Amino acid sequence: MFQLRADLREHHPAQWLPPSPDAWCRYGAERAATKLRWGLAVDEAERDRPQDVAAGCGGTEVEFTPAA
Repeated sequence: MFQLRADLREHHPAQWLPPSPDAWCRYGAERAATKLRWGLAVDEAERDRPQDVAAGCGGTEVEFTPAA
């Protein structure tokens, strides 16, 4: 778990994915939901990479509730 956190700190979100490809779709959906919920900015690389990954996710939906 500690190595995973270190990996997250050391890499831009567009350059890092969970080690297991089975987790990529869920990770992408949850990351997108967090960005949308809090109205967080996304740079070009951070926008493009998840779209590439999402292309292989089929019907994964992103659900979020805007923060108050």
